[in-house]
Amino acid sequence: MSISSEKMATVTLSAACGAALVYFYQKISNSRPKGSSLKVASKDGERTYLIGGNWKCNNTMAQNEELIQIFNKAGPIPSNVEVAICAPYPYLTTVLKSLRSDISVGAQDCGVNLKKGAYTGEVAAFQLKDIGCSWVIVGHSERRAGFDGDSGESNQVCAKKAQVALEAGLKVMFAIGETKEQREAGKTLQVCAEQLKPLASLLPKANDWENMAIAYEPVWAIGTGLTATPEMAQETHLGIRQWISQNVAPSVAKSIRIQYGGSMKGKNARELLEQPDIDGGLIGGASLTADFFNVVNGVLK
Repeated sequence: MSISSEKMATVTLSAACGAALVYFYQKISNSRPKGSSLKVASKDGERTYLIGGNWKCNNTMAQNEELIQIFNKAGPIPSNVEVAICAPYPYLTTVLKSLRSDISVGAQDCGVNLKKGAYTGEVAAFQLKDIGCSWVIVGHSERRAGFDGDSGESNQVCAKKAQVALEAGLKVMFAIGETKEQREAGKTLQVCAEQLKPLASLLPKANDWENMAIAYEPVWAIGTGLTATPEMAQETHLGIRQWISQNVAPSVAKSIRIQYGGSMKGKNARELLEQPDIDGGLIGGASLTADFFNVVNGVLK
């Protein structure tokens, strides 16, 4: 059977477009300014810190470009720290092109769909991976709670999104945490466990968790200026690690990084990061300023 000239032209155009996109994103990757590293000795098996910046729905293109220049000139990143910036969808390609190469780039959410299709308004994990993203935040409390009367995302939806993102080749910062009322009722670890259970069901094997991080964010401390004391945060992080050991695998509990999020900034980062079960931070407001690098440099060296 012969192929019509129109179909042949369509196939040729599609192939050309695909090749052009690959070239474009390779060029973006190669054009990023190089960063620099400060060598830090680490013990065998020691977890590296993960400092994630969540820009949320902030900034314009011009403001992002100014912030990127600040980060690009901020000096070396300790070798025991992984840094990622999660930007709004419209600015991801700009960040991927302009931000120093030793800072990974991620998104703040992804669709629940594994493949392409009729998902109007969604951005799929495979599309984020396709443009060069490495990370995605899933289950942030603002999305769990919903906006302007929206019912928000259930624990099951958040778990499914994380599974889809991992299958697409992304790394996931999976956010969990309790409200002020839940903490006062003594339900912090119960709430965290309920948020983790569907994820553990979808990821039953230890190697399923290799590209996962848990971001513990007490809802009452996000954007309020309130911060859990280092002792409070450590207690909860330890409880989360123990739950993972009992319900997933001890090896996962030992290796997984658990970040703290909730008004972490330069002035309080070090005392939080000194705690044995706090492996980094998911930073909101401070990630929009030069203070973000004070958090990065607050890790133990």
